Amino acid sequence: MPEIRVLIVDDDPLVRSALSHFVSRDPEIKVVGEAENGAEGIEAVDRLRPDVVMMDVQMPEMNGIEATAAIAGRWPDVRVLAVTTLDGSDTVLPMLNAGASGYLLKDSSAADIVAGVREVHGGASSLSPRIASMLIKHVRDSGPAEGAGRELEPLTDREREVLDLLAQGMSNAEIARALIVSEGTVKAHLGRIMSKWQVRDRVQILVAAAHAGLVEFR
Repeated sequence: MPEIRVLIVDDDPLVRSALSHFVSRDPEIKVVGEAENGAEGIEAVDRLRPDVVMMDVQMPEMNGIEATAAIAGRWPDVRVLAVTTLDGSDTVLPMLNAGASGYLLKDSSAADIVAGVREVHGGASSLSPRIASMLIKHVRDSGPAEGAGRELEPLTDREREVLDLLAQGMSNAEIARALIVSEGTVKAHLGRIMSKWQVRDRVQILVAAAHAGLVEFR
């Protein structure tokens, strides 16, 4: 199978080393470079064209939010996975809005971090349960977008089940186990929801559902 080319952007060399060690244990993932701030990260993306960028948020010279926005704008096929210690809404939401496909905390297990890389590479999104809940709560507290609920095409019962589990921060594999179906079936359901609601990824599914009052903060 083709390898997943990963770039790690973090100002802490020990963190870069640890993340590189974690993801390199997967035979299908190759770390092709490292950078210590957002500006260096953008230069490295231009030079190396990785598939996935593991991006810290708080860094000198240029932070991860600015770098993510630049990467998403110039190289939309490159996926950004935020991996950081910061879990406040003032960093999570701007990072996701900038174009990050996932947001994991550095205290996540090595297996979860590897799974996150795989998920964003596969076109999905990866959110820890705490981050998913925060996203939903913020959207609900900010008030529903005008007409959002009326504009959403209704979901089937099974699609609603998938949505509810997505709102708990579950990965595709976890949703598949919970519903006793294949991971491919889960991806198909998510794809139909994206098509119905005209959104690009799992994060935007949650935003749309939260605006419409279809998912609750837990």
